Amino acid sequence: MFYYERPKVIYMKRVYIIHGWDGHPEECWFPWLKKELEARGFEVFVPAMPDPSEPKIETWIPFLSNLVGTADINTFFIGHSIGCQAIIRYLETLPEGVKIGGAVFVAGFYNLRNLETEEEERIAGPWVNTPRNDEKVKRVVNKAVAIFSDNDPFVLAENQESWKEKAGAKIIVEHNKGHFSGSDGVSSLPSALEAVLEMQ
Repeated sequence: MFYYERPKVIYMKRVYIIHGWDGHPEECWFPWLKKELEARGFEVFVPAMPDPSEPKIETWIPFLSNLVGTADINTFFIGHSIGCQAIIRYLETLPEGVKIGGAVFVAGFYNLRNLETEEEERIAGPWVNTPRNDEKVKRVVNKAVAIFSDNDPFVLAENQESWKEKAGAKIIVEHNKGHFSGSDGVSSLPSALEAVLEMQ
């Protein structure tokens, strides 16, 4: 008698790297991190977010939701700058009970950003000031790491405590990396890679 063994379903771990304001998929450390994660068996997406010069909650979050489809414990996110805000605002829209594998937030402001110009207030203001369900974000994110630089001109140091308390993130502070942008000379980011690998 022959027995049929049902094939095992293999769920590939997916990583979404979300750029920031005026960002694009080929900037700074994104290509390096994509290559490193793919070499370790991850499926990696670095989408060009819609209208990056005018990032809006009402366009970025539906775009991200449509891109990801069904999120689960094999889904991971890495955000840069406003991309971090996009991730947490996406996470609060997920159904109750859903957990992702984890998220890494690089140079992200939680609710405090250094707004110096009218344009910065117009663009970043809604991301900072629109109410958010922090408790749900903390439940959904499962594991979180927030990476900062000690000389970031845009992200106030007070954000470190916010990420720790409101998102349950482990805090990493690097030296002299600016805003972790290409203009800061940051073309690789080993701490982000290690953070994702430790979340498995």
